[in-house]
Amino acid sequence: MRIAGRRVTAKTVLLYAIVITVTVVMLMPFAWMLSASLKLSRDVFAFPIEWIPAEPQWQNYVDIWTKIPLALFIYNTSKLTIIVTLLQLLTSSFAAYAFAKLNYPYKNTLFLGYIATIAMPWQVYMVPQFLLMREFGLNNTHLALICLQAFTAFGVFLMRQFYMSIPTELCEAARIDGMNEYQIWARIMLPLSKPALSTLTIFTFVTTWNDFLGPMIYLTKTELKTVQIGLRMFISQYSAEYGLIMAASVVALIPVLIVFLSLQRFFVEGIASTGLKG
Repeated sequence: MRIAGRRVTAKTVLLYAIVITVTVVMLMPFAWMLSASLKLSRDVFAFPIEWIPAEPQWQNYVDIWTKIPLALFIYNTSKLTIIVTLLQLLTSSFAAYAFAKLNYPYKNTLFLGYIATIAMPWQVYMVPQFLLMREFGLNNTHLALICLQAFTAFGVFLMRQFYMSIPTELCEAARIDGMNEYQIWARIMLPLSKPALSTLTIFTFVTTWNDFLGPMIYLTKTELKTVQIGLRMFISQYSAEYGLIMAASVVALIPVLIVFLSLQRFFVEGIASTGLKG
């Protein structure tokens, strides 16, 4: 078969069919969520699924702002997410530079020990962390979550792998020109690491924005809660307002989509380049 002068093989057709099928399967939950957000709660789980509601309940998108203080929750989540993302970009890139381009005793041992913490589930040290924050008097504060999430072994690993692909000769030439390590990191390494920084931004933003267990443990005051905790407020003792939950979920998903679509070009490049050299 030929299309526009190009021969299309059966293998190509099969590959595109698989890609399209997987894409549709991945997008179906989001389409269902959007459809459910425009329905009454009793119609959300009706079968067969009514993908386009006959009577869209646009009122759901009005009620979510009045039933709970959703605007406050989104503000709290945005504040935490932006601060944590910026801190992780700073600390991860700075530590990664030391592990990738500086020479000092036991560098590889320290790096392996730090990276090994990735294998330890957060639930293992969740209680000691809570006790520590309580001793510091940080319970019921956003500062507790910020302190706990300001550093990440995954971010250090990601940035180090990218820095290893940058020729060391650049750093040596900069040292000869009189630059110190801080200047090399700020003026050479950071401008060259936009793909890795964008990748880390997406991972950190999505993880922090969707965090449920952390705010659930440390934040009990309503004025401090995040949007993920706020969604649970639509569940009462006897029933759940699923239409409102889906509407609020759609609103909460918008910032994540904006960040991902804005950085997707660098995201793909960062994923590919961080594995060039270990």
